[in-house]
Amino acid sequence: MKGKKRILVAPLNWGLGHATRCIPIIRALLAHDFEVVLASDGIALQLLKKEFPDLEALELPSYHIAYAKNAKLFKWKLLKDSPKVLKAIKAEKKAIKVIIETHHIDGIISDNRLGLHTKKVPCVFISHQLQVLSGSTTWLSTKMHQKIMQQFDVCWVPDNLDEPNLSGKLGHVDVPELPTKYLGPLSRFHKKDTEITTDLLVILSGPEPQRTFLEVKLLEELKAFKGSIVFVKGIIEEVQTKSQKDHMTIYNFMTSDLLEQTLNESALVLSRSGYTTIMDLAKLEKKAFFIPTPGQFEQEYLAKRLDALGMVPSCKQEDFTISKLEAVAASSGLKHFDYDVNYKRLFDLF
Repeated sequence: MKGKKRILVAPLNWGLGHATRCIPIIRALLAHDFEVVLASDGIALQLLKKEFPDLEALELPSYHIAYAKNAKLFKWKLLKDSPKVLKAIKAEKKAIKVIIETHHIDGIISDNRLGLHTKKVPCVFISHQLQVLSGSTTWLSTKMHQKIMQQFDVCWVPDNLDEPNLSGKLGHVDVPELPTKYLGPLSRFHKKDTEITTDLLVILSGPEPQRTFLEVKLLEELKAFKGSIVFVKGIIEEVQTKSQKDHMTIYNFMTSDLLEQTLNESALVLSRSGYTTIMDLAKLEKKAFFIPTPGQFEQEYLAKRLDALGMVPSCKQEDFTISKLEAVAASSGLKHFDYDVNYKRLFDLF
C-alpha cells in the first residue's frame, strides 16, 4: 500500500517573507494528508523549524544574499554577488537529485529558490514577481527570471488575477510560456475581534546591514512617541527574548501565534514594504506606515503604489521622523480580499 505523498517545501532565505508565506501552504498540505519536508537555510529554516518542530528539515546551499550599505549600490552589489548565487543554484540542482531519491520526494514547492527543479517530480515555483524591477535593467532581470521560472511546471502567484490586487505590475505580466495560477493573497494570520492594547507595532525584517540600520534609527526616533510600542527586531535566535525599555516592549522575534495576536491588538504597524508583510496586513485590515529597504526596487515600487492609492503612507529610510506617522490618519489602510484558495484542486498536480 502506497503511503502519503511527500512534498518538499523550500523557501528562499532572503529575510523572512518567503518562509512565512509558505506557512499557510504547509498547513494546507498537512490538512490534505500530505507529508511535508522542509528545506532552506539560515533564518528562514530556523523559523520554519520553530513553526513545525515535528517536520523533517533539510539544509540547502546558501545564496549568501546581503544588501549594500549604500542604497545606490544595491543593484551592483547583487551583480557582484551573482557568481555566488549561480554557484548556490548549481549546488541546489545537485542536492535536489540526491534529496528526491533519499527522502522519497513526490513533489517540490520552491518559493524563489531557483535551482529546485527536476523532470522527475512536479515542481512549483512561487513568486509575485513575473516582472523583476531593477531600474534601467528591468527588461534584462525580468527576462532572466522568467527563463528560470519556465524550468518549473507551474508558477503560483500569491495575488488576485484582477483588480483589486496587491502586487500591481510585478505580478501581472503575460508570460505565455509559463503556466500561471493566481492563489489570491497568502497569509498565515486570521483577523480577530480583539481590544487594541498597543499603539504602535514595529516589525523589522530583511538581510543585513539594512535591518540593523533601520533598527538603530527607529529606536532613537521612537523615544518621543506618545503611546505604547511593541518592537520586533526580526532576529531569529534559539530562545525568544523580551525586554522593557520605557514605553517600549522589545522582542528579538515572534512565532506566528504571538505575532498574530500582537498584530490584531495593534492600532498601527510600522514596517518594511515587503510583499508578504503587505499580504499579512491586508488580511488583518491594518493601518500601516512603510519604510522600503533602500535600493530595493520591488519594495520601493510597492510602497509608492500603496501610498498613491491612499492606503499606506511611506517615506525613504533617511527621511523618516516620528512626525511622518501623522499621515496615517488620512489613509484608508489595507483591506482583505475575499479569496478562498482551492487547495484540493491546486494539489492535484502532485
